[in-house]
Amino acid sequence: MKLSKKGEYALRSLINLGIAAEVGRPLMRVSELAYQEQIPSNFLEQIMQDLKQAGFVKSERGKFGGYRLAKPLQSIPIGDVVRQIDGPLAPIGCVSQSAYEKCSCPDEAHCGLRMLMLDVRNAIAGILDRYTLADVVDVTLRKLRRDGLPLPFSPEAETTGSMRPVHPRSRLTYQSVSKARFDATEGVLHQLLSDFSI
Repeated sequence: MKLSKKGEYALRSLINLGIAAEVGRPLMRVSELAYQEQIPSNFLEQIMQDLKQAGFVKSERGKFGGYRLAKPLQSIPIGDVVRQIDGPLAPIGCVSQSAYEKCSCPDEAHCGLRMLMLDVRNAIAGILDRYTLADVVDVTLRKLRRDGLPLPFSPEAETTGSMRPVHPRSRLTYQSVSKARFDATEGVLHQLLSDFSI
């Protein structure tokens, strides 16, 4: 399973909608979400429509309209979002629980590759289904507060502009960035954020 750009942008947008709701901004325009994460607006609009059809977000029209979460944060498992946007979590069809496909192996019950890929699928599903949007938003907010950064979409961030990219085409350069407190190769959420276990 490899998270597609569409899946990545969907998750980043849902996390930002969750953060915005936590700081008192229940409605967000696509242009704001796109700007915050440096995501192409037209592509994000399509993704938001997919999230709306799946029941993760709702939209309101008009000058002051936008998108908001359709469910409480704790009711949105990360695994459900990934499956909705990118399809099954299984690396091969014969271990998928939602889109099983018979494999070409002559003895599926004793196939070593299938057993290995089933473990991979179960590990991925175990992590993604364990965490909800509430967990990820909570960890993100705690890390921002710990590092003394203004919360995105908060009045403080809006007045200081401290969470906006320095250059419009830059993805990673922010005006206020603290040094990363983890090694990028660690990989698992609870390892990356051991001081913020979910």
